Amino acid sequence: MVSLLSAQHRAQQTAGGKAGCLRCHVSSPSNSSKGVWIVLLFGIGCVMESISCPKECTCQYLAVNCTGKHLEEFPSAIPLDTRQLILAQNKLSYLPSVELNFLSDLIYLDCSGNTLGEELDFTFVSIIKLIYLDLSFNNLTQVTFGTFSQLSSLVVLKLSDNPSLVEIEKNSFANNTWLRHLDISRCSLAFIDTSTFRDLPNLRSLGLSGNPWFCNCSFVELFAWMKGSGVTFLDADNTTCYSPAFMHGLSMLEEGPEQLHYKCYIHFDDQDYLFLGLIGFCIFSAGTVLAWLLGVCAVIYEFLTASDEDEEGTPSPNPPEAAQVRICGGSEGPSTVEVPVEDVRVASESTLSEPARDKLAARPLLGRT
Repeated sequence: MVSLLSAQHRAQQTAGGKAGCLRCHVSSPSNSSKGVWIVLLFGIGCVMESISCPKECTCQYLAVNCTGKHLEEFPSAIPLDTRQLILAQNKLSYLPSVELNFLSDLIYLDCSGNTLGEELDFTFVSIIKLIYLDLSFNNLTQVTFGTFSQLSSLVVLKLSDNPSLVEIEKNSFANNTWLRHLDISRCSLAFIDTSTFRDLPNLRSLGLSGNPWFCNCSFVELFAWMKGSGVTFLDADNTTCYSPAFMHGLSMLEEGPEQLHYKCYIHFDDQDYLFLGLIGFCIFSAGTVLAWLLGVCAVIYEFLTASDEDEEGTPSPNPPEAAQVRICGGSEGPSTVEVPVEDVRVASESTLSEPARDKLAARPLLGRT
């Protein structure tokens, strides 16, 4: 009996030990099973990645590289969570805004070495997280406010080597206040407004070389900003003026500003003297004509006034009321008295002969002594 109980007890212990081992095996998989699971998950990830990656491109974690694949259209099936997209050295002539703006997490975009020439206004609408944008070596023609206005986080912008780029509006980068690196070298720019750069408080490096800059007097303000901005200028030795002739080849950072200041504020050219002479001649001619007109008006006025007086008649002068008469032969000598003119006339006429009286009657007696 005792031996039977002992055997039963040993059987229970054996069963319990096996069950415990089984539980341990299920709850704690071995190292080999862990490796199997890792390989399986990696394979699933690779399959999913291969499904969403464009066939022309190579994909890594959050990055798609389509460099030099001779693409003529924007690749499809790009993962929506892509952070880095490289489309360099292809034949893309435009960027579809709809497909591009699905990539809302994109922070790095390289489209260099393509044939982008269409206007890019409002192309980059929804990729507001973009930090790096390279559009160099394309055929861009102009940059406006709407081109990069939505890229408020942009830090690096490369627009160099666009030979058809002739205009950058002064407010083109008004919303890109975080911009630190800007390169517009080797384009066809002849003029750019100073406010284009002055409104970028975080700008640290700027490329201006290789452009046909027309350094006239409007560049005085730009030169002053370049001198005091503290910005590092890329390829400074080739940052020179192209025209006019007296500025050709002069550095925009060294001798160019001094020469331009002399020409604009101190030196007078032949055309300046001609202009001043023309102004003086115009002033002299205007004064002469004005004086002649005033003289003519004065003569006409005098003529009209004299005609009015002739029509009204000239009033005769008041005849003298009395005349002085000298009396001789008195006891006290000759004396002078005043008598009425009429009395003098009557007295004179009584003592004169008839012809003399006729002459005297023909004219008035005025103050005769």
